[in-house]
Parts: sequence; C-alpha cells; structure tokens
Amino acid sequence: MEEEKKVLTQVDSADYDAADKPFDFVFAEGETALVCESDPLFRGKISAALKAEGYLITEAESIKDTLKRMRFHTYDVIVVNESFDSSTPGDNDVLRYLENLAMATRRQIFVALITDRFRTMDNMAAFNRSVNMIISTKNMDDVATILKRGISENAAFYHVFKETLKKEGKA
Repeated sequence: MEEEKKVLTQVDSADYDAADKPFDFVFAEGETALVCESDPLFRGKISAALKAEGYLITEAESIKDTLKRMRFHTYDVIVVNESFDSSTPGDNDVLRYLENLAMATRRQIFVALITDRFRTMDNMAAFNRSVNMIISTKNMDDVATILKRGISENAAFYHVFKETLKKEGKA
C-alpha cells in the first residue's frame, strides 16, 4: 500500500511536461488506446488489433509511465496485463488506480485484463477485478476478435445510458 502511494505521489508531484500529453493534437473523434503489456509478442498482437480498429495507440513502459500518461488523458480502451510491472497480480497499481477513478470517468473507459489465471470472457472474474473483460493468455492469437467483440458489446450496453446523459446535458 505504501509503495502504491509512493508511485502515485511521484506521478502527481512531477513537473508538467508537454511530452506527457501525447494526444494534444487528436481531434474530438479520435479514439485512443493504452497497452500495458511487458511481453513484446503479446504487446504487438494487441497493438495491431487496436490499430486495425482505428485506435491511436500508446504502449506504456512501466506503471509510473502509465500513470503519468493517464494523468492528462482519458483513454477509450486500456488493455493491461495483471502482471504488468508488478511482482504479483494483486499488486498491479494500474488496476488499483482504475478501481479508484470516479465512476463517471471510469464508465468512459473499456478495460481489458490479460491474465493466465482466468478464462477469456469470464464475466464474474471481470466484475471481481473491476474490468470490462478478461482475456486469457491462452487466447492471444484471437485477441483481435475478442477485443472487437468486447468493445462492441460494451458500447451497445451503455448506448442508451450515454444518450440519456447527453439529452440531460450531463455528458
């Protein structure tokens, strides 16, 4: 817990650097994705799948880098390996950060968790880990299809809710 506070404090207290805002130039319709994966093979497959769907990709190098990037930009999609830059799956500061986001902000983000502990599309595990979708490392060859399906199901699920918010002037 103290280590998490240290990382968050370091990120919060860091001086402003325009390089930390990678999507200043993106127009309103641009969709962005953040990939938090240490394995270069998996990272390549995930990035290729998201690029094929039209997302602008950021590949994070560490938890500190990830938190710095999320400080200035709300990504549309975040794909994070539960072991990304952490010693154990339960110690992932990126997931902790996402769990603590305000619901209005978190609802705007589709989060996919890469894991070898749960099966792909395990909704109870996804609920338990506060993510939208689980992707097993065993299914990384099909990551493009899995992500496309998950993102479209999430968009359909929240469509009416988001439209209602817009009509009420709250979005």
